[in-house]
Amino acid sequence: MGAALEQFFIFVGLLVCLVYLVKWGRFSRYIFRHFWKVLPKSFLKSMGQWAVITGAGDGIGKAYSFELARRGLNVVLISRTLKKLQAAATEIECTTGSSVKIIQADFTKDNIYEYIREKLKGLEIGILVNNVGMLPNLLPSHFLDTPDEIQNVIHCNITSVVKMTQLILKHMESRQKGLILNISSGVALFPWPLYSMYSASK
Repeated sequence: MGAALEQFFIFVGLLVCLVYLVKWGRFSRYIFRHFWKVLPKSFLKSMGQWAVITGAGDGIGKAYSFELARRGLNVVLISRTLKKLQAAATEIECTTGSSVKIIQADFTKDNIYEYIREKLKGLEIGILVNNVGMLPNLLPSHFLDTPDEIQNVIHCNITSVVKMTQLILKHMESRQKGLILNISSGVALFPWPLYSMYSASK
């Protein structure tokens, strides 16, 4: 019995080591990029002429918009603040020379997707970046003290990903190519007691 138990624990230990070895291999690709095969610069552009980025007025969304435009794609910026969209669009056009379209839409609402569909009609969209997201409260708070914005958070953090993917995926499927990138958050990986609603929605 003792020998069998010892063999079992050795097997479990080897399995754990193997899992972490695979994780290290994946992680090392980001650290030692020049040792790994890198996709050609034309790869992203080969997916389609346009990239659509939600929550593109500032932050991560704006950074993705700049980088995709820098790599030769035209970009569609979607966000709710028109002034930020216009400023980002002007900056991207002047810096990269790519074409930029803007769509003002509030992702806390559920009735915006037909409007977005019309605005995207006729564009060859190769990349979708689902980036938009919101916190129910900037300050840490207990779940029962969360402001009454539950539906807004669900629409913005969950519904937007599903609906935008449905809008664009069918065209990618017909062309047999395309990339969809869903931006999440580190708080989605494990429980955050004072950000429980945001963590669950990501």
